[in-house]
Amino acid sequence: MASKSGPSCRLLFCLLISAAVLRPGLGLYTVHSTYGDTIIMPCQLDVPQNLMFGKWKYEKPDGSPVFIAFRSSTKKSVQYDDVPEYKDRLSLSENYTLSISNARISDEKRFVCMLVTEDNVFEKPTVVKVFKQPSRPEIISKAPFLETEQLQKLGDCISKDSYPDGNITWYRNGKVLQPLEGVVVITFTKQVAPLTQLYTMTSSLEYKTTKADIKIPFTCSVTYYGPSGQKTVYSEQAVFDIYYPTEQVTIQVLPPKNAIKEGDNITLKCLGNGNPPPEEFLFYFPGQPEGIRSSNTYTLTDVRRNATGDYKCSLTDQRSMMASTAITVHYLDLSLNPSGEVTKQIGDALPVSCTISASRNATVVWMKDNIRLRSSPSFSSLHYQDAGNYVCETALQEVEGLRKRESLTLIVEGKPQIKMTKKTDPSGLSKTIICHVEGFPKPAIQWTITGSGSVINQTEESPYINGKYYSKIIISPEENVTLTCTAENQLERTVNSLNVSANENREKVNDQAKLIVGIVVGLLLAALVAGVVYWLYMKKSKTASKHVNKDLGNMEENKKLEENNHKTEA
Repeated sequence: MASKSGPSCRLLFCLLISAAVLRPGLGLYTVHSTYGDTIIMPCQLDVPQNLMFGKWKYEKPDGSPVFIAFRSSTKKSVQYDDVPEYKDRLSLSENYTLSISNARISDEKRFVCMLVTEDNVFEKPTVVKVFKQPSRPEIISKAPFLETEQLQKLGDCISKDSYPDGNITWYRNGKVLQPLEGVVVITFTKQVAPLTQLYTMTSSLEYKTTKADIKIPFTCSVTYYGPSGQKTVYSEQAVFDIYYPTEQVTIQVLPPKNAIKEGDNITLKCLGNGNPPPEEFLFYFPGQPEGIRSSNTYTLTDVRRNATGDYKCSLTDQRSMMASTAITVHYLDLSLNPSGEVTKQIGDALPVSCTISASRNATVVWMKDNIRLRSSPSFSSLHYQDAGNYVCETALQEVEGLRKRESLTLIVEGKPQIKMTKKTDPSGLSKTIICHVEGFPKPAIQWTITGSGSVINQTEESPYINGKYYSKIIISPEENVTLTCTAENQLERTVNSLNVSANENREKVNDQAKLIVGIVVGLLLAALVAGVVYWLYMKKSKTASKHVNKDLGNMEENKKLEENNHKTEA
């Protein structure tokens, strides 16, 4: 080899090298790599048997070469040229595969693998393409709200750090937004970072919204190219508050207007269907042409029946846009005549009236002592049983809580009235004297006896019901007596007497005694006759017994004789 390394051979080698640098690549082989990964470029040449060394170079934009790596096939050594951008990033394997770590956009070049023999130089170019996936697009600088019928900026869709650059598309409710003059205006810009050479893409959207965009989502996407082809990444949805003017006004009454009664507090609430809703309104009351400025609510306290009427509200700047509602304040009046505590005398007449005045038909119920009456009470002649506690009650069934009641406590007074009755015991030995008393307040009863006699038991009284009760005693007079019943209450003292004769009692007693004596004598005579009959019977019985015994003895003797005769014959 030394004899062949003369000056002529070295010159020939240099010429061959120069020629190889200037000649174009023989075919294109492309390596796709992702930003930050390792670029791996196999040498696309078959390694000749007489290979001396291999080298890698890349071409500048003007076509001049820059050598970056050298490997000797004889010395098995590797050398890397002093190229700053590839310092500590290169690796050349034994099969002349070149690896470049931490791929950059600047690595996107035309690289050439050179294999040199003693008599030839072989080259094969490789094109490197580097890709960087952009960041997920994001809608920024979003409008706080969109106002109908106005073209305004909705926001910016931005996607960063892309290589190569991509395209941004806007969507409304999943459908692509196409530019439309005065309605949809899209502006696209892109920037390149000087250091990384990565693209940042921005698309601004101006949009003229309508009420149809309420709660409608807007999105954007970025479409870019990667090692495996075209891809698309979408942003998150953005929903915008749509402002639109009020087109209708409504008025509400709280609580519901069919439940309003005197004394209630009611609140009028006025609403506009715009967004944002109006904050101020004018409220108009019955008989008042001028409105009162207020927020969207106005409260009336302790309303009376004269508050019934039409209530209205309108916008402050558009008074023709108005709403109205009719309010009825229900009322219920009850007048009971007489009422309270009333004292009347028995037999008096007492007219009673319960008068109702109400905003609508009312039901009326009469109660006496908590028992419902079938009709209203009417007293042409009072009785004690008419006394009691009367209640007239009325209500409006449609209005909860609207009911009235008045009461009448009727007291029926009367002087004591006495009636005495007498009842004789069937034995005739005692008599029951009853003093019947009517009157109110309850009369006290006192008994007195004129003449001799005895009280068999204590005075017994019945319950006091409807101004009536009685007191009774049982006596057995030995002579004629007079019983006096005295009844007394706060109105009067009344006395009544009853004569009770003893004769009738004595005759009955004598008759009874005679009857008893006759019965006793009769029983004694009957007993005497029965004794005589019994004695005679017993005497006759003893005589008959003797004859019977004698006859029985004879029969026994005859029987024994017959038995003896039979034995002898045998």
